[in-house]
Amino acid sequence: MDITPPQNKFRLKATVRSANARAVKSVLESLVGKGSVSESGDDLLVEAEMDGPSARDLNRTLLSALRRVEKKTSLRAEWTGSDKVTARFFDYALKKTILAG
Repeated sequence: MDITPPQNKFRLKATVRSANARAVKSVLESLVGKGSVSESGDDLLVEAEMDGPSARDLNRTLLSALRRVEKKTSLRAEWTGSDKVTARFFDYALKKTILAG
């Protein structure tokens, strides 16, 4: 019996701020794989595609990994699923859900 939740594709656009941007950037690059991480002033801009059970789970996993490296890290993220629903998060909190169309 397989109890793992189904994996969905999500497109991530995020802005990360951290007290230790260099350390956070290396963790981000390893987490997003083929995605891109670029610097814009004090911010790190992230664009990637990731698979997971939900946008909330992926967001929680990403922010938790970043905060293990540097506690003073914030994440503003937009996760767009294959169903064209976009979920916007600030840190762990869901701020808005946007339906396509």
